[in-house]
Amino acid sequence: MATEYTRHAPHTRALESIGFLLVNNFTLMAMASAVEPLRLANQLSGQELYRWHTLTLDGRPVWASNGLQISPSAASSTAPAMDALIVCGGKGIQRSCTAEQAAWLRAQAEQGLHLGGLCSGSWALAAAGLLDGYDCSVDWEYLLEMQEGFPQVAISPQLFVIDRDRYTASGGTAPLDMMLRLIGHGHGPELVAQICETLAFEHLRNEQGHQRLPLKHILGNSQPKLQEVVALMESNLREPLSLDELADYLCVSRRQLERLFQKYLYCTPSRYYLKLRLIRARQLLKQTALPMVQVAVDCGFVSAQHFSKCYRELFAVSPTEERLHRCRSNPLPLH
Repeated sequence: MATEYTRHAPHTRALESIGFLLVNNFTLMAMASAVEPLRLANQLSGQELYRWHTLTLDGRPVWASNGLQISPSAASSTAPAMDALIVCGGKGIQRSCTAEQAAWLRAQAEQGLHLGGLCSGSWALAAAGLLDGYDCSVDWEYLLEMQEGFPQVAISPQLFVIDRDRYTASGGTAPLDMMLRLIGHGHGPELVAQICETLAFEHLRNEQGHQRLPLKHILGNSQPKLQEVVALMESNLREPLSLDELADYLCVSRRQLERLFQKYLYCTPSRYYLKLRLIRARQLLKQTALPMVQVAVDCGFVSAQHFSKCYRELFAVSPTEERLHRCRSNPLPLH
């Protein structure tokens, strides 16, 4: 399994008709986050660029995780023609992974449909053997268990992953980012910009964005040394420790430390440390009135120019733009 999550470009086939397979207890927010940009793409373009359908295996209503009962537009056996099928997962996804569902999903793949999963939906695809050799994303609650259960699948903590004809996103609003990326591939960045403006969507997050989750949920109770070194990093953001200092503190070699990070966090120690510092900088920019230079110093940057460059690479906006947006939307009190 690759530790570097190099993305393959999506297949160029147009996605016009998309089916959403709803499993019991699916997360409605994730599904709505995927459908809404499709609706707006149609509305803003003045064309029917996309059609979508909700399906259940037997055509009966299912319960969403928020207690709403949702009636599908069709059963799997009477589903209209589709270009893509996306499994909408949620809590207890394992219980929905029946032999009947797996067989139907495999049949859709054999017909050439692109496949996707939202929240824990990638679990259903993996259980059907449809993610072997692919990179995928899954909601953080399932990350560790899925890594253990499906070693043939490269499972990433990233917000979403587009790998050829497989599209997977974690929970919350991550499907919105993924669908906007797919809309951009098909219909260009101008339409995406219009959708973002209509939704008052501040920043379009890219595939390199990670779910911000407690490390213990990624690692479980394993790798105490790795958890210890991350805690050490978080305690030394203003004056970052060198990689050798971190390794010495844990009584491991530098190479061992690098392997730990690559295996479990999918990046180098230096990259992870930099991201921690930039996340802290973002908090300071949004929540305080500290001068920009002071924010840079407090987060371990000796040069404002270097700070700005690194910040833009991670968040797709400059520190100045971040601060200006905060001031317009939520000005700090003057007293």
